[in-house]
Amino acid sequence: MNAQQFAAGGIVRARGREWVVLPQSKADILHLRPLGGGEDSTTRIAPVLEREPVVPARFPLPQLKHVGTQSAGLLLRDALMLKLRAGAGPFRSFGNIAVEPRAYQLVPLMMALKLEVIRLLIADDVGIGKTIEAGLIAREMLDRGEIDRLSVLCPPHLCDQWQAELKNRFHIDAAIVRSTTANRLERGLPAGSSIFSEYPFTIISLDYIKNKNRRDAFAEQCPNFIIVDEAHTCSHTGQGRQQRYELLKDLATKPERHLVMLTATPHSGDDEAFYNLLALLKPEFVDLKEIEKADHPLRKKLAKHFIQRRRQDIKEWQDATLFPDRFTAEATYKLSGEWDSIFQEVLDYARELVEREQQGTLKARMNWWAALALLRCISSSPQAAIRALNTRLTNSLSTDNLDEQQLQTALDAQGAASILDGIDDAPSLDDAEPGAALAEDAERLNQLIERVQNLKSGNDPKLQAMIKALIPMLDEGYHPVIFCRYIATAEYLAEQLSAKFSNREVIYVTGNLTSAERQEKIEALKLSDKAPILVATDCLSEGINLQDQFSAVIHYDLSWNPTRHEQREGRVDRFGQQAKSVKALMFYGDDNPIDGAVLKVILRKADSIRKALGVSVPMPEDNNRITQAILNTVLLREHQSVGKQTDLFANDEDLQALDAKWESARDKVRKNRTVFAQNRLKPEDVLPEWEKAFAALGTEEDVRRFVESACARLGAPLQALKSGGYHAPLQHLGDKHPQLLERLTAEDLLQLQTINFSYSSVAHAEFIHRTHPLVNQLAEYLAEIAMSGADTGLVARAGVIFTTEVETKTTIYLLRLRSRLTIKRAETVRDLLAEEALAVAVSGESKTKVLPKQKALQLMQVKVTKNMPAERKQRELSLAIDELPARQKLFEKLALERADTLLADHRRIRKAAEARGKYRVQPQLPVDVVGVYVLVPDSGLL
Repeated sequence: MNAQQFAAGGIVRARGREWVVLPQSKADILHLRPLGGGEDSTTRIAPVLEREPVVPARFPLPQLKHVGTQSAGLLLRDALMLKLRAGAGPFRSFGNIAVEPRAYQLVPLMMALKLEVIRLLIADDVGIGKTIEAGLIAREMLDRGEIDRLSVLCPPHLCDQWQAELKNRFHIDAAIVRSTTANRLERGLPAGSSIFSEYPFTIISLDYIKNKNRRDAFAEQCPNFIIVDEAHTCSHTGQGRQQRYELLKDLATKPERHLVMLTATPHSGDDEAFYNLLALLKPEFVDLKEIEKADHPLRKKLAKHFIQRRRQDIKEWQDATLFPDRFTAEATYKLSGEWDSIFQEVLDYARELVEREQQGTLKARMNWWAALALLRCISSSPQAAIRALNTRLTNSLSTDNLDEQQLQTALDAQGAASILDGIDDAPSLDDAEPGAALAEDAERLNQLIERVQNLKSGNDPKLQAMIKALIPMLDEGYHPVIFCRYIATAEYLAEQLSAKFSNREVIYVTGNLTSAERQEKIEALKLSDKAPILVATDCLSEGINLQDQFSAVIHYDLSWNPTRHEQREGRVDRFGQQAKSVKALMFYGDDNPIDGAVLKVILRKADSIRKALGVSVPMPEDNNRITQAILNTVLLREHQSVGKQTDLFANDEDLQALDAKWESARDKVRKNRTVFAQNRLKPEDVLPEWEKAFAALGTEEDVRRFVESACARLGAPLQALKSGGYHAPLQHLGDKHPQLLERLTAEDLLQLQTINFSYSSVAHAEFIHRTHPLVNQLAEYLAEIAMSGADTGLVARAGVIFTTEVETKTTIYLLRLRSRLTIKRAETVRDLLAEEALAVAVSGESKTKVLPKQKALQLMQVKVTKNMPAERKQRELSLAIDELPARQKLFEKLALERADTLLADHRRIRKAAEARGKYRVQPQLPVDVVGVYVLVPDSGLL
């Protein structure tokens, strides 16, 4: 025996059965997959240790005893197609993903594969699907064997989302590495190893890894494929980002490291930050700041590494289902009655606080934050106001060994987290109510608390106005997420709305829950029979996608950061939203001076820029100046209604400076888009590859047909539900198929109740896609039955029918082609296995042709017009089987042609910029003949 006998894709006989040899096999250790099994059924054997010798074998040909019905033949064809994982191209990964990407999402993948070393900045707009685009690149590189490890670097609150996306969509199980998990992951590791060397797939918190010691260790041991999410937060050295920037600089210095960076705001008006990002792609790109000519060679070179698309740019792909229509509206309330009186008293008290102390002192700073906390909380809800009035401002500050300046710095940090909404690209996720109580005003504050408590169960004009706006939205069928600023407000709203809408499932989610608990609470909504209403703080504005269950957003509290509003709406208005339209409602007080200031200074400005450019420009990072100006305007001037604030800020130098800075940033972004925005790959460049990639893999309709047919033939037919989707009584499969039931139990599939074959189209339903474990287990089980030769009647490797839909006798041969793909790049040689399922038709003129997928499906579903006598059936099938040896030469010629096509696909798609490598494709002969099906013209005679 020698290694050549056991080439990748070859068939051997061992332990009394046939196996397919997998690429990772060596001469002394074979990695084998059962002939009818999948990748999860692999085993390893050492030939020298086997009792019986391991010998080359052939795929068994169909026999007369394998004859069955037409539907049994179609079921085998579908099982064979849907169980393929090692696709034949042009993309290797599409058999291993649980999402059918849109054609436009392949553009970054095709750009990446044309680079020897992938350095890519994907700057697509919010909701277009950057995570999917990056995941496609990672999965493709894994399945091509070019990488075997990867890491995702992201802000800590996005770690769980990335873990779920990689697992559920790309079948990549990654470990989260952050301060709360690192010790557990390190426990039990071998001496001298680390998390980064022992765990092949990791998702790493940027805040955890940016520390100098951890950064240096990671740079030495990290994988050669890195994804960086929210890359703009690592692009410059200001605002505490020095460590993040240095981390990426260290990683980018290794020339062979693949780096994919994601951001919706590559240029936010900061030239230095933008060119720092570009320099991470290639150091020479920093010189672009000095180059104006659009046709300069360096700009053309950048176009290979940088893609930025707005939603309107996607329209040219002419897919009306890509994104829903977004309808935006505003609703207002007026302060009235006792609430208005309380609000005015709080406003007077806040005004007194800022005037009480000399500016520059610690006491003045405390008063300033206390006033701001009161105004934000009283504008949010009665319950938030009560908690702020009950909480001492300095409760969470450690005053030990701090001088006055240090204490003031700590006070500012606490206030920024709990009162403000963060800077442009790092919004605060702190939703606890800030402290506002000062010891010297205890009696006065207690009186205020008592007044608010008495009001709480009475008339809250803001709440009542919101309910009035909410009712028609619910009547139109929208499922809303109501965002508010503080935990107390979320709890208060959920309580009030539950009482008002008893026919709805009302829940609230706040920062009091961990990320996992938030996700569990959202998922639990799928089990309710009631339509959902979700109340949430901004802990849900990032990290958990809500498009599966919700179609509207209400901004109950205005954010002081316009980026936050876009992020809230982006939770439901994003790729995967099945509703034809989504709604966004901004709610504010018509005579609330706080809302008026925020609207005028921040939100209206941000909206006008977004409408003009098609993208958002983050607010300039000068929070102290902005909030000081707003507070001074509200507290030191007579307030007016929101509609009358046109000239309210006309003489405020701070706000005029903010406006000028924001205008400057807008101009820079506009210029940047003019110079850098590009769509090098057009639909006509991508669509043929997209169509080719999915032609052989199985569509949504193929999956539905297969699962319906398989469950019916196995004794557990699906039951269509009035609400959509299907009830799947999978437990009934155990009556006659205990082995299958055991497999489904091991995969925890028996808990499936409602399933559906369209993504997110039915509430509470499990989405069944081509790589779902249910599809995989059914396909493998049926294929194994077919290969075993057992006469079960479930699947048929042979068949003969009469039909009027063919004019001459036509024989369909169901083939499986296996090819060994060898790739040599630099000094590395990799063997891959490519498999393809084909239907070949031989007509009466003895012409052999490969059937397109739809034509093959059509012929295997032709109408049977009458029964065929057993003798005729046996005669026709015997002729077709007897002709197989003669047909093998034609099949081998076909295999060689397909191998040449596969080779051309790989060379074309993975066209490297510098070192193209060497490719070789060797078909494994003879070709596997899985099925033989004869269609005899019905002449009306027997």
